[in-house]
Amino acid sequence: MSTIVTDTGFAADDWTNGFVAMAERAANDCSDLALDLASDAEPAQLAESLQRIHMIRVDFPSFADGRGFTIAAQLRRMGFTGRLRARGHVIADQYAMARRSGFDEVEISDDLAARQPEAQWLARADWKAHNYQARLRG
Repeated sequence: MSTIVTDTGFAADDWTNGFVAMAERAANDCSDLALDLASDAEPAQLAESLQRIHMIRVDFPSFADGRGFTIAAQLRRMGFTGRLRARGHVIADQYAMARRSGFDEVEISDDLAARQPEAQWLARADWKAHNYQARLRG
């Protein structure tokens, strides 16, 4: 099982349509498409189909692997407006970075949710207030 983390805390997963690996998607699929992207995926390959994708879930194989943050930022710059979810080894300390890079939510294991309870995630939920880059720009 897994736990979804948003700015309001922990929640159950409300996505019921499943996920398809990027390599297995059909070019003409117009259903409620949700894609699973590996941390080494190339977002540019989705440029022509972003309007048909409702959710993209980006894998974080390790908390030390930040490629997913780059993928999220690229997808948002390309115009993706659907749900964007980080999944895997994202820790509470990385929540603000996940939100700033474009993720709407984070999917963590129930084991991680037990080790890092909701209060730790909520402490980072005000991610806009702690943006050092905006403070530097003045």
